[in-house]
Amino acid sequence: MSKQFLQSKNEGDKYKFFMKATQLEQMKEDYSYIMETKERTKEQINQGEERLTELKRQCLEKEERFQSIAGLSTMKTKLEHLKHEMAWAVVNEIEKQLNAIRDNIEIGEERAARLDRKMEEQQVRLNEAEKKYKDIQDKLEKISQETNARAPECLALKADVTAKKRAYNEAEVLYNRSLNEYKALKKDDEQLCKRIEELKKSTDQSLEPERIERQKKISWLKEKVKALQDQESSVNQEIEQFQQAIEKDREEHSRIKREELDVKHILTFNQKQLKELKDSKTDQLKRFGPNVPALLEAIDDADRRGLFTYKPVGPLGACIHLRDPELALAIECCLKGLLQAYCCHNHADERVLQALMKRFYSPGTSRPQIIVSEFHNEIYDVRRRSAHHPEFPTVLTALEIDNAVVANSLIDMRSIETVLLIKNNSVARAVMQSQKPPKNCREAFTADGDQVFPGRYYSSENKRPKFLSRDVDSEISHLENDIENKKAQILNLQQHLSALEKDIKRNEELLKRCQLHYKDLKLKIRKSISEIRELENIEEHQSVDIATLEDEAQENKSKMKLVEKNMEQQEEKMEILKSVKIEAENKYDAIKLKINQLSELADPLKDELNLADSEVDNQKRGKQHYEDKQKERLDTLNKKKRELDLKEKELEEKMSQARQICPERIEVQKSASILDKEINRLRQKIQAEHASHGDREEIMRQYQEARETYLDLENKVRTLKRFIKLLEEIMTHRYRTYQQFRRCLTLRCKLYFDNLLSQRAYCGKMNFDHKNETLSISVQPGEGNKAAFNDMRALSGGERSFSTVCFVLSLWSIAESPFRCLDEFDVYMDMVNRRIAMDMILKMADSQRFRQFILLTPQSMSSLPSSKLIRILRMSDPERGQTTLPFRPITQEEEEDRS
Repeated sequence: MSKQFLQSKNEGDKYKFFMKATQLEQMKEDYSYIMETKERTKEQINQGEERLTELKRQCLEKEERFQSIAGLSTMKTKLEHLKHEMAWAVVNEIEKQLNAIRDNIEIGEERAARLDRKMEEQQVRLNEAEKKYKDIQDKLEKISQETNARAPECLALKADVTAKKRAYNEAEVLYNRSLNEYKALKKDDEQLCKRIEELKKSTDQSLEPERIERQKKISWLKEKVKALQDQESSVNQEIEQFQQAIEKDREEHSRIKREELDVKHILTFNQKQLKELKDSKTDQLKRFGPNVPALLEAIDDADRRGLFTYKPVGPLGACIHLRDPELALAIECCLKGLLQAYCCHNHADERVLQALMKRFYSPGTSRPQIIVSEFHNEIYDVRRRSAHHPEFPTVLTALEIDNAVVANSLIDMRSIETVLLIKNNSVARAVMQSQKPPKNCREAFTADGDQVFPGRYYSSENKRPKFLSRDVDSEISHLENDIENKKAQILNLQQHLSALEKDIKRNEELLKRCQLHYKDLKLKIRKSISEIRELENIEEHQSVDIATLEDEAQENKSKMKLVEKNMEQQEEKMEILKSVKIEAENKYDAIKLKINQLSELADPLKDELNLADSEVDNQKRGKQHYEDKQKERLDTLNKKKRELDLKEKELEEKMSQARQICPERIEVQKSASILDKEINRLRQKIQAEHASHGDREEIMRQYQEARETYLDLENKVRTLKRFIKLLEEIMTHRYRTYQQFRRCLTLRCKLYFDNLLSQRAYCGKMNFDHKNETLSISVQPGEGNKAAFNDMRALSGGERSFSTVCFVLSLWSIAESPFRCLDEFDVYMDMVNRRIAMDMILKMADSQRFRQFILLTPQSMSSLPSSKLIRILRMSDPERGQTTLPFRPITQEEEEDRS
């Protein structure tokens, strides 16, 4: 052992050896056992507490049964009291119901009064709308009457202008004729004077050949005049044709110019709509106007700042959805401007919204309509006044409207519950006009947007929906195609205008040529006629007396004076007719302008009349709506009053019954239903107690046993808890003491070990690790390399045996066992180490005489000193081949001899 102990044993085994030798291991095991016992005791306590809970429940049940038997009379008394309370509780509930009915009647009367006020306001609005409608109608009739009154005057002025033109033209013709006659007379006068001079100079009377030649020339000139007159007639016809062509081209030019302006207006509108549609691809609200998103943001901001009672709703078109996309155009034509309208709860909200709109709509531009109507959370019940058809929907049923305010506004403003939607035009005519229209149906719209009344049919100007179309890309494509078509149409119209302008210019040039040709022909005719007259005047000039010619010349001059005077008169007449003609033309133009202005005034008035008509219908429907609500409210009030009378009679009956049960009224806090449940439960309890009344002693005995068992177990559990608490305190103290004791033993062992090693000039070290339960020992002999301080294998057998003896002796110094045994401790020691070891053992044995030391060694003990404290027993050598030792009991005598 001494050879291998310090080398072969690991540090954990050394620590266990130390713990066993010092009996610390036993203390540790006792502590662990106590802790396990404590945990088991805690489990028992937990089980006891569970059992205690069960026993407590059983004990309470037994106690309740015991008390129920003891308090049976109390329960009966309580039952009677509950019956009294029940009687007056029923009275209280009926009184509460009566109060509620009275409150409802008061509220209903207040609402009826409010409805009366609203009906009065609605009547005022209806009167205003009818007055507005009548004013517009009167204006329109006045304009129509004025137009009709001016029509005959216009026709008369037109005829007068035509007559004045004709008279002026005739005067001009007469003047021109007189002028020509004057010129001819003047020429004749010149010729006569010339002829007289010639006759005076001429004496030759033989001019017969000249006369014949003149006759031939006269005949030729007459034929020439006839041909020229025929040519003049033809040229005159050409002039008239050219004038008619120019007038026709100018009328066509004006018509196409107007058409070009209309197409340009449509093109501008389509381009604007295309821009809005493209913008609406990113923001659908821009369909209802470019300023709508900014306006809605301003409304949200104002609502956050609390400027509105209720946030306005709109535009209405953004709050509705189509069930059938094919009806989009029909619904747009029906609702028109309402799609862009907004709804406000009251006029204060309307004023705030108007102020916001001023920021986004410049003065003079049209703003969205604002509808002021009190907001309701439920859609109107229009089943009684809505149109019904098995095949065709109304506008209300064709729309999906999530917001009740939007639906109610459209019902109020447009009566969408009475408007049918019929896709086919012919079917719509048949339904509305060929037979009696469906009940409550006022009008219908077709898929093309046409409006159908029982006696009228209006075609729509719109071809595609603007606000409600779902396929924006298709609408954009259609608009782009329309824009291209309109541009091509404008180009064609401009080309046509250019062609017309060229035709007009060409015809005017041709007309000018014909007029010049006509004038030339006139001059040639007049010249030829003059030559004929001259030749005729020269006839037989030989025989004509000069005096006669002079008389003729004098007569011609008189004629010239008369013609000149006539010319002056014709000129004056022509100037007068010209001024009259201009005055008549001015009057005609003025009255025609006035009629056109009246027509222009009538167009917006017609639109206003339609709006006013719609407004009157809306106000009538609003009035009817309030009347229906008032009727329903009055019916409800009458019903409530009848119910109040019945409840008052019922209250009198219940109060008389309650006084029979309990004459004095009791203040009851509980309801009748709760009291009824308590009475039933108490009755069942009394019946159960009556049923179990025969086992009263048994119940008392069970209650006593359960109570005693519960109290006994509770006492035990309480005692165990106190024991566990005390045990925990004790074990905590003992564990701290145990750690302190272990630390003291460890320190004493180290000191004894160092002291024993120092007797041979050895030095050593013992390291205890209580956490990991290890013990490391290192020994350094007095001589040798100090680098081998921790290497135990470097020690010789005697050194290791000596170190082991020192270790064992240090353990003996701290151990409390009465016996010390050591076997073959000096086998590998040399004489010096054996002597030192024996001296140390003997010295320790001498210092601990109350303990017995037993040493076993094969070495000779003859060197030990003689002492009565030392007893040496030597065993005989064993025989060779001996397998067992011949032990026998030693007698007392032998023992005494040995001693």
